[in-house]
Amino acid sequence: MSAQLFNEGATQERAENARLSNIIGAIAVGDLVKSTLGPKGMDKILQSASGRGGDDGLVVTNDGATILKSIPLDNAAAKVLVNISKVQDDEVGDGTTSVCVLAAEILRQAEQLLEQRIHPQTIIDGFRLATASARAALEQAAVSHADDKQQWREDLLSIARTTLSSKVLAADKHHFAEMCVDAVLRLKGSTNLDRIQIIKKTGGKVSDSYLSDGFILNKKVGVNQPRSVKDARVLVANTPMDTDKVKVFGAKIKVSDVSQLAEIERAEREKMRAKVQKIAALGINVFVNRQLIYNWPEQLFADAGIMAIEHADFDGVERLALVTGGEI
Repeated sequence: MSAQLFNEGATQERAENARLSNIIGAIAVGDLVKSTLGPKGMDKILQSASGRGGDDGLVVTNDGATILKSIPLDNAAAKVLVNISKVQDDEVGDGTTSVCVLAAEILRQAEQLLEQRIHPQTIIDGFRLATASARAALEQAAVSHADDKQQWREDLLSIARTTLSSKVLAADKHHFAEMCVDAVLRLKGSTNLDRIQIIKKTGGKVSDSYLSDGFILNKKVGVNQPRSVKDARVLVANTPMDTDKVKVFGAKIKVSDVSQLAEIERAEREKMRAKVQKIAALGINVFVNRQLIYNWPEQLFADAGIMAIEHADFDGVERLALVTGGEI
């Protein structure tokens, strides 16, 4: 009995041929992005076969991660290089091109060793020893300025400027380096970057960007409510504030008189009044709700002198709870 393992027309490569095709594929990817490295790195024009990309299917970029995401690959080793760049982008946010070029050059050296009939496992052991040696040398050369705040900030600025040198913001890297370092230092040692919110607005220049001293929620305050609040006590909520109609699914109410309908509406309004009074009784002066706030509760909040913000997006509510230390 024979089992069909491969698809129709599939080819199989073994030993030297498989190794060689993998090495060549990886080196080709390294050579592709190598020319985008450094201050004199060149842009690549990417055109997709389907015509998608920019408005006319064209993308002009020198970002290694973008180039590697855009090229179709069917070589296994080349795909590994693309995955290396994705991990580097997710973990560090920079050096996507460098890791690919480094990996490709290491493979180029490995190819020469393979030609000398050195076993692949021996070559890998050598690379592992070299990695340990390089790490030890880096740790020995490393200097910490954690105790000197001014020097520590200068080190961080240098890192930020280096990172931004290969990005679109290279012309304004000093301005953005200051912003990035200030934002990270405000986290006071926390590594939770979700606390830093990036708000994008169309129009204006890139250099108009600024770091706000507070928390920005891009929403409007309710009608006739305080526009400015000092010593705010904030309640972050996710609760329905639109109960001005019966919301029991499948419920049917038959009335024989319009006055009975008015009674139901009055009961609903009183129910909402009681809810607003309970909220106000907590001693808050700012109420941020993820759901809608209808006119009647909005008026009740205005009467109580409470600033109410409706329909705050999920991300905004989560982050607001995080920075205020409150619970939704």
